[in-house]
Amino acid sequence: MSESPSEMIPLKELSRKQRRVLGVLLEKAFTVPDQYPMTLKAITTGCNQKNNRDPVSNYSEDDVADTLTQLQQIGFIGCLHTEGGRTERYRHYMRHKTKLTEPQLAIMTELLLRGRQQLGELRTRASRMVAIDTQETLRTALQGLLDLGIVQANGRLERRGIEVDHSLYPSGENHDQMAMLAEETEEEAAAPVPRAAVVHTQYTQPAAPDPAANERLSGLESQIRELKDELASVRTDFRELQDRFDDLRRQLGS
Repeated sequence: MSESPSEMIPLKELSRKQRRVLGVLLEKAFTVPDQYPMTLKAITTGCNQKNNRDPVSNYSEDDVADTLTQLQQIGFIGCLHTEGGRTERYRHYMRHKTKLTEPQLAIMTELLLRGRQQLGELRTRASRMVAIDTQETLRTALQGLLDLGIVQANGRLERRGIEVDHSLYPSGENHDQMAMLAEETEEEAAAPVPRAAVVHTQYTQPAAPDPAANERLSGLESQIRELKDELASVRTDFRELQDRFDDLRRQLGS
């Protein structure tokens, strides 16, 4: 197999192990390039991390080796040999095999490793790999992935509380929930607003809206959103530091 293949390969159904192994290779290439390409042992450790993984796995090296072979056959990864020829190392070819941008690769990495997420937490996690400065930048990247059919959402990206997930689940895996939610959202949006029941009572002129109160409320909502983003960022930074500490401890113990 060529080390720098140029032909494009469409992203399609991947098994749970394939998604986890490919996600680990993508993540580590972004976050710890000095430890990349990766050995079989390091990939197995990355697959079985307790943080930033959902669900948590317990794959053996044999499981991961078999999965690496499958991904090699698809063309998404390659195997490199060191000068001594003793240790094989693996790298992904997603930059060569797809036309995804760096933000889109980071987004797909997070979805492969954790699955369904809200936009705020997705931007925070993906931003530790590639700068995604605003929600609008995230939505633009996501819209491209939606157009390619490799990401799904439970409504329009502009809606508050929207959730997204990849759409690479194989047949038989429970992946219909997002589609069902999307249908429910569209039905809700299309449903006519019910007319209020007529109540015979004395009419009271409603109080005029207070512009100052509305402005204060809008400011509070904005502050709450910013605090949530900051909290998610702190949690992500902590998990990343924990990953690095675990890697360092393993290196010192080996």
